[in-house]
Amino acid sequence: MEYVTRIVIIGGGPGGYEAALVAAQLGAEVTVVDCDGLGGASVLTDCVPSKTLIATAEVMTTFDSSYEELGIIVADTPSDGGPAQDPPAEQAVGVDLGKVNRRVKRLALAQSHDITASVTRAGARVMRGRGRLEGMQALDGSRTVVVRAADGSEETLTADAVLIATGGHPRELPDAQPDGERILNWTQVYDLTELPEELIVVGSGVTGAEFAGAYQALGSKVTLVSSRDRVLPGEDPDAAAVLEDVFRRRGMNVMARSRAAAAKRVGDRVEVTLADGRVITGSHCLMAVGAIPNSAGLGLEEAGVKLRESGHIWTDKVSRTTAPGVYAAGDVTGVFALASVAAMQGRIAMYHFLGDAVAPLNLKTVSSNVFTDPEIATVGYTQADVDAGKIDACCVKLPLLRNPRAKMQGIRDGFVKIFCRPGTGIVVGGVVVAPRASELIHPISIAVDNNLTVEQIANAFTVYPSLSGSIAEVARQLHTRKTTGGA
Repeated sequence: MEYVTRIVIIGGGPGGYEAALVAAQLGAEVTVVDCDGLGGASVLTDCVPSKTLIATAEVMTTFDSSYEELGIIVADTPSDGGPAQDPPAEQAVGVDLGKVNRRVKRLALAQSHDITASVTRAGARVMRGRGRLEGMQALDGSRTVVVRAADGSEETLTADAVLIATGGHPRELPDAQPDGERILNWTQVYDLTELPEELIVVGSGVTGAEFAGAYQALGSKVTLVSSRDRVLPGEDPDAAAVLEDVFRRRGMNVMARSRAAAAKRVGDRVEVTLADGRVITGSHCLMAVGAIPNSAGLGLEEAGVKLRESGHIWTDKVSRTTAPGVYAAGDVTGVFALASVAAMQGRIAMYHFLGDAVAPLNLKTVSSNVFTDPEIATVGYTQADVDAGKIDACCVKLPLLRNPRAKMQGIRDGFVKIFCRPGTGIVVGGVVVAPRASELIHPISIAVDNNLTVEQIANAFTVYPSLSGSIAEVARQLHTRKTTGGA
């Protein structure tokens, strides 16, 4: 009888379901244990829902900020069928948030069902429940996983390898507990049926900035509370400065160096108390103060899995934990909170355990995007790396204002920045701030991943006029400067 390798995956997010697909394709017997639905938070409560909401906000922003410049007339047609009147002074386009959120949930569930169908078609078994490791590795090298269903019943699985891909959940402040109605975390905003009149967003990282920008575009009066000097403290400083300027210009109240200490509901209002004693009020408050890994209650330490002080699982470049036969992927590892990275970690784990060719995870080739308006896309080495002396690189930044296509489309904010090695001209990083920057970063990502030079980018044809023409223009400017070092 031919032996079949048994794989148990705890968690059905990108790290888990992508690993399941790979393991099944490589002939393993795969079981995916999940309690919420395949796709995980990325599909059900985070990435897919938030970007669907942002897609609506993006249409609103584009229309509201550009229609006059582009010569578009918005007419108010009377109900009696008479002639159109002049455009109203206030914003001409509104939003039905209840309808938007119903669409958000519908698309998220559809995506989860599609993923489940794909995993099942590949031959994997999907179990609804919560899994945990039971004890140390057996003498034969196997691991035991106990699955507890919602009704309390349990089933024991034996696995040759286990992948932990349980993700994370919103961090909460002790004195700012969400109630799901007025004080919300990012998983609860999709239950709103009416647009918040005055929204306080606590936290200016990626999640906070994305939601603050989206609700501002949808029509809310937004206050963004940031404990740092600027929004998006972990992103390129030039990019963050552009976004903060756009936020303020559009009417957002950005409160820098203002740490929230508490939030409480007072009737139909919310009071947020800052660390310095100031109190600000709004109709709603969104807490976006980070995430906590879902590593508790899984029997990890008893099974020999080392956790960091933050609760994240320690892993190496091929997703191994400190326990033989136990791998981990995704947000629970704290490596890089991106669905693409989680998926790659999961695939790498299966390739490694099942003996297929595998390349260790290389974070310097990861491209990421902040879905604000404008978007901020990055790849490779950063301005912080250059400033800290981690790499010697030349840099050129070109504002989009000079781009002919940007002028035609009424785009005023944004830039393209590329880093390359002096002498060789090899591209090592880049930043794009623009509408659809998530699409424009790809040629720079290809260059970073394949060690292409600025000459090769500069010599490739681009469409005229196009926003991507700015990438080639930056490369041409770097070609003339790369021998000098620095910017």
